[in-house]
Amino acid sequence: MESSEVRSLAGGANQRGLRDHNERLLLSLMQRHGPMPGSDLARLSGLSPQTVSVILRHLDEDGMILRGAPQRGRVGKPRVPVGLDPDGAFSIGLKIGRRSADLLIMDLHGQVRGQIQDTYAYPDTGRVMGFLERGIAELAGLLPVRLRDRIAGIGVARPHELWIWQETVGAPPAALDGWHGFDFSEEIAKFSALPVFVENDTTAACRAEQVYGRGREFRDYAYFFIGSFIGGGIVLNHSVFEGSRGNAGAMGSLPTHDAQGRPAQLIDTASLHLLERRLVAAGHDPARLWTLPQDWTGMDEVLEPWLDGVGVELARAAATVCAVIDFEAVLIDGGFPAEVREALVARVRAALGEVDLRGLVPPRIEAAAVGGNARGLGAACGPVFAQFLLNTHAGFASV
Repeated sequence: MESSEVRSLAGGANQRGLRDHNERLLLSLMQRHGPMPGSDLARLSGLSPQTVSVILRHLDEDGMILRGAPQRGRVGKPRVPVGLDPDGAFSIGLKIGRRSADLLIMDLHGQVRGQIQDTYAYPDTGRVMGFLERGIAELAGLLPVRLRDRIAGIGVARPHELWIWQETVGAPPAALDGWHGFDFSEEIAKFSALPVFVENDTTAACRAEQVYGRGREFRDYAYFFIGSFIGGGIVLNHSVFEGSRGNAGAMGSLPTHDAQGRPAQLIDTASLHLLERRLVAAGHDPARLWTLPQDWTGMDEVLEPWLDGVGVELARAAATVCAVIDFEAVLIDGGFPAEVREALVARVRAALGEVDLRGLVPPRIEAAAVGGNARGLGAACGPVFAQFLLNTHAGFASV
């Protein structure tokens, strides 16, 4: 026992911390359920009506909420619905991908107010930071001057260990080495004073689905996002679970085997880079996979076999993750058009019927709703969650 490390519990909460927790709780309820009267907020939160009234007054003064028209027709005082003001806060999200970078500005309702994209053969640190610097100024300029100081921060969604994939993405030797140990906060501070929040790209996508998509329908679920490389996320108790090192839900690393029966990872058998190679071999321009708006018509002879193979792989992966945690659902999304997502979900459902599920409760296989923009939206969620919403996997904020 002498060499064992005893991990301490979460710190206590002083009055400032409690107030912050309760404000986050009410803001999270309004984000999740939409506008509602103070009496409903009190009931759902377990706080007294007086406490809710005080917090709402404070949030109103801060410009975070909007009060709707009184709802009449019932006995007693008219009920006034209270909801988030979309102009209460804004956030910038940067998605760094293997083939493109996307930058957007999002309001407190999750609506994208502006978005720009840069495509490339491979991600270079200088090019991506230059794109971010120019893009911040461009996107902030879309807001009225009076609202520009409401930008809460910059969220960055990037692949885990991006520098190790240079051969797969076709980059020259050592071209991605600059990402190894890259300090986003330090580099972005050279041109922006906004706080920076960095996380895994598919964890960010999972967060976007949880906040703005179908994630609100399920308590616990596994999430697969198919980009250049497949990844994913985990939601437990209505919150994205990042893990102790921010790498929970690394679905791409799940063990499988390739077409020759050799050991492989899911990233080698169920990713878009495989479809890219098929397109090149068939004489198609692979740039159409990454260019917005997406149009994947006229490539069925390449797309259909890829969907068939990925459907089988995801069915096996769904069984694997459900053997660890009893997920009620598995949600599937990716950087592809909605009709491709629906076709893939249908294949996974069919393939799951051929998987040995003895000892398991089969999960629901469902299409996610956010789509290809999930990583950018999830990145923009970072500053919002850190400063305004409640994370049920965290303790009270300590000061």
